[in-house]
Amino acid sequence: MDENIERVTTGVEGLDDMLNGGIPKGHVFTVMGSFGTGKTTFALQFLWEGLKRGEKCIFISLEEDKDAISITAKSYGWDIAKYIESEQIVVEKLSPADAHTTINRLKSDLPGFIKSFDADRIAIDSVSLLNMLSDEPKEKREHLFGLCKMVKDTGATALLTAEVKDDNPRSSRDGLVEYTTDGVILLKYEMVKASEVKLTIQVVKMRRIKHTRHPKPYEITDDGIEVLLEGAVF
Repeated sequence: MDENIERVTTGVEGLDDMLNGGIPKGHVFTVMGSFGTGKTTFALQFLWEGLKRGEKCIFISLEEDKDAISITAKSYGWDIAKYIESEQIVVEKLSPADAHTTINRLKSDLPGFIKSFDADRIAIDSVSLLNMLSDEPKEKREHLFGLCKMVKDTGATALLTAEVKDDNPRSSRDGLVEYTTDGVILLKYEMVKASEVKLTIQVVKMRRIKHTRHPKPYEITDDGIEVLLEGAVF
């Protein structure tokens, strides 16, 4: 494992320590979790870190439009609207309702756009919806492998969010994305009491670097996600 590899900081306090410096540059990694664990927040926080560093970013959503995403980011104090205005970030919504057009746009338009835009960071929220565009397992695999290869070929560092199975919170809905991408970060929540939720984060895998596999508690605060490194998970 090459510990001298160039890293990309996530912007999530505490997580970069778990990764010994950050995500390897050019990796495609997955943030998995059920609803309410902060996957979209994580994606926005990752891009916000890049914007602060002068990097160019792309956010592709299959759920919310540009205005809704800007409002969500603003609730954490991240004014991405001004970066949209200055064209440092592009926010694009694709429609799951038109599966054929969405797949074709990803295949034909996105690679050239990423390269011409010279994007440093990309977030796609959520790849689970992308997989729902097809009923055939073979097609799902082909679409996902093709998407990951296409993004990796651009040299950008990319984050894909994915929903987990209801009966297995350690596996994505289709059980594909965790095997396709370079890294997997798992977000989990458990009901401790009727009114208390425990959130934990774990780096399940991250190719080419050493990292801790021990889960740590985290919080979703007014400033975004924060990992509590000194906390213990029981």
